[in-house]
Amino acid sequence: MTSPFSLFRLLSWIISIFFQAIKSFLVLNGLLPPPHFPLLHVPYVPLRRIIDFMESDSLVLLSFCSRKSHSVIKTQRRAPFSGRLCVSEYRNYLSYITFQKRNCVLSVSSKDASITSKEREEMEYVRINRLYVGVYRSNGNLVLHWHGNTGGLRNTTDYVTDLFNIDVSEVCVFKDAIKMIEWVNRRQTTPLKKVVNIAWGVIPSEVLIYILRDCATLSEISIHAEAAPNFRFSGNFRQIDCLDIWHGKWVTIDNLLTMDGIVISLEKSTLTNTDLNVFLRHWLSGGCPRLKLFWAETDSVDILQVLHGLMHNTVLVENHRDYTSPFGHQWTFWDGYDIQRADGVMATVHYQPLGGLFIAVWPEASDNDT
Repeated sequence: MTSPFSLFRLLSWIISIFFQAIKSFLVLNGLLPPPHFPLLHVPYVPLRRIIDFMESDSLVLLSFCSRKSHSVIKTQRRAPFSGRLCVSEYRNYLSYITFQKRNCVLSVSSKDASITSKEREEMEYVRINRLYVGVYRSNGNLVLHWHGNTGGLRNTTDYVTDLFNIDVSEVCVFKDAIKMIEWVNRRQTTPLKKVVNIAWGVIPSEVLIYILRDCATLSEISIHAEAAPNFRFSGNFRQIDCLDIWHGKWVTIDNLLTMDGIVISLEKSTLTNTDLNVFLRHWLSGGCPRLKLFWAETDSVDILQVLHGLMHNTVLVENHRDYTSPFGHQWTFWDGYDIQRADGVMATVHYQPLGGLFIAVWPEASDNDT
C-alpha cells in the first residue's frame, strides 16, 4: 500500500512540472522575461576559467545580455591576448589575429540594403553608447547593424577595446587612410603597429608618403595599391621592420639602398640584375644590417649576373631547406648560393622561376609573437 507521504511527493512533482511547462510557454511567447543567465551564478574561480576559454565573438555576444554580464567579462577575464586586434575600414570588421590566423570578432554594417530578410527576422537589439544597435549572424560572423550610422565602426571599436582592455594593433585602410591611422593613434597610448592599404587602383601620393615617411609609429606596412605613374619617393626611408609592396615598379635602387628593414618584399619590381647585384654588395658591406628576408619579383633574373664579382665568396647548396622569416613568411629553397659577410653572417641567394630573387639571412626565425 502506498503511503500518504509518497503520494504527496508524486503530486508535488506533477504540479511542479505543470507550472514549469506554463512558465516555459509564457517565456517563449514573450509574456515573461527569460530566467537569469545561469553562468553568472557560477563561483568566480571557475567562472574565470570558463570566460578565459571562450572565443572573442562569444564573449562579445555574452556582454550584450546585461550590464552584469558585461562587467563580469571586463573584470574577470585573465587570459592574455597572444595576438592583436585589427580594425578594417575596407569591409568594416574587427578581427582578432594570432600568428598566421585571423578570427573575425565582429562585422559592422550601416546599410539596410545589405541585410537579407532572414537576417532581419533574426535580428535582436542591444544598447551601445545610448544607441540601439541590431545584432545578427551572417556567414557565421556576428554583425552589428547601426542603421545608417557611419560611425558604427569606431563605436564598435571603442566597445570591444574597453571590454577586453586591449588596444588596436593593426588597421586595414581603404579610402580614409590618414584619418583612420591618426584616429587610432589619438585614441590610445600604444602606438599602432601595422597598416594594410588595400585601396584598389591608385593610392594618392600624399597617402603613400604619409605611410612610408611621416607616420613614424608604423613598424609593418603592406601596400596593395599601385602608385601614381609619376610617383617618386625622395630622401631616406625611415626604419620599417616589415615592408610589403605589391606594385613595386616605383621602387628604385636608390630607394632600396636607404631602406633599413627586417623583411622587404617587392612584387612587380623593375629592379635589374645590376640593381640586385648592387644591393647584395651593399648588404655584404654592412648595409641594411637588420635584414632577414629580401624578395623581389622581377620579369627576369640571371643569378650569375646578380652574383657577378662575388662568386669567389659563394658556395652552391643543392639541399632542400625551409625558411621562416620573423613575420611568418615561409619559403622552400631547393638550391641556392650561400654567401658570407665579413662578420660571419650567412645568407642564401636563391632564384625561384616565376617567383623572383630571394636573399634569406640565417639563422631563420622559428617563432613569432606578432
